[in-house]
Amino acid sequence: MALAPLARQRRHSELALGLLVAIIAVGGYILVALADGPKLPAGLDALLAWVGGLYLVAHFAIRRLAPNADATLLPIAALLNGVGFVMIARLDHDKARVQSVWVALGIVVFVLTLAIVRDVRVFERYRYTVLLLGLVTLLLPIAPIGRTINGARLWVAVGSLTFEPSEVAKVFLVAFFAAYLVDKRELLAQGRVRVAGIFLPSLRDLGPLLLAWGVALLVLAYEKDVGTSLLFFGVFAAMLYMATRRGVYVVGALILLVLGAWLAYHAFGHVRVRVDTWLDPWKTRQSTGYQIVQAQYAFGSGGLDGKGLGLGNPTLIPNAPTDFVFAAIGEELGLIGTLGVLSAFLLLVGSAYRIAVDAVRPFSKLFAAGIATILGFQTFLIIGGVTRVIPLTGITLPFVSYGGSSLLANYVLLALLLRISDDPR
Repeated sequence: MALAPLARQRRHSELALGLLVAIIAVGGYILVALADGPKLPAGLDALLAWVGGLYLVAHFAIRRLAPNADATLLPIAALLNGVGFVMIARLDHDKARVQSVWVALGIVVFVLTLAIVRDVRVFERYRYTVLLLGLVTLLLPIAPIGRTINGARLWVAVGSLTFEPSEVAKVFLVAFFAAYLVDKRELLAQGRVRVAGIFLPSLRDLGPLLLAWGVALLVLAYEKDVGTSLLFFGVFAAMLYMATRRGVYVVGALILLVLGAWLAYHAFGHVRVRVDTWLDPWKTRQSTGYQIVQAQYAFGSGGLDGKGLGLGNPTLIPNAPTDFVFAAIGEELGLIGTLGVLSAFLLLVGSAYRIAVDAVRPFSKLFAAGIATILGFQTFLIIGGVTRVIPLTGITLPFVSYGGSSLLANYVLLALLLRISDDPR
């Protein structure tokens, strides 16, 4: 089937940008290898074929299944994924091999999502089924197959495979929030009950939304998943404001955030440790503050242009491939490298919000905005924690950090954004 001129132009741009991304990723891998010796790494042609092949699979899937979709999302995500893979290969070769498998699986999930979800409004029609799936997914770590790692029960193990169900749950819950808010947006915006001169929605209108949100937060609090709890809270508040345009919801969310933070600090020891470490990591630089202190050293030693790929000491940072990959980038690529990564995230999130603005159908518009908020807020939480703007939350940096469940979930979100942008205007 021949593509329309605009669709053909978009796909050509996407393919050209993908070629540039492949060159950057393979070039970075070569620089990492050359840091250990003067010889080029073995199997370089296989790596180039692997990277280029995966991108071509995703590109041709979009060309066939969503020809009018946005042309910038896939190249930006691929760039972030490539930078993350290069840094993981620099830090741990075994993890890099595993990550390459997860990237391939991510592309498979990406293609399957485009092939199966031909209209995102299916989430709107089956909103309560989607809600049930989201809550059940969140509850999986509490089941016997759940596993506790680093003091938090966030993981599920099936044989030798472990994954984090909350990454999948965020897709379902955001879809439910969007569907419910679109259905009730007028009642939530105008309100039925007058309190102190302000019209507020009745419990019947707001109750199901608060119940779903509250149960999700309680489950995450029980599992000691501070980062995902903050992520859901922020996304819920942002989507509520975008659906109603009422500032009173923002004020209420801020009050609840302060109250919840105070209660969490006094009720949970792990939250108290993270806040105290954030305020002064140097007091516990040999124990709980060690990661933060090493991250600060990494940023400081990186300077403006970094020490160069393979020439720094980011391996001194515990959990560098996962929670602190941004600090490793700061040491070896410097301020310029970190600003480049931040710029890529700004372009990714900005493109997602542009898709939301351009969407015609109300559910598609709010769903795309919710996905954009997830990507943006998750990026802020992890980078803010590593740079000590906020306490460390322990979630992953989208498309960059090591981790399979996060990568798969983000590729699903990417496919859903492309599906929305492909919708005829």
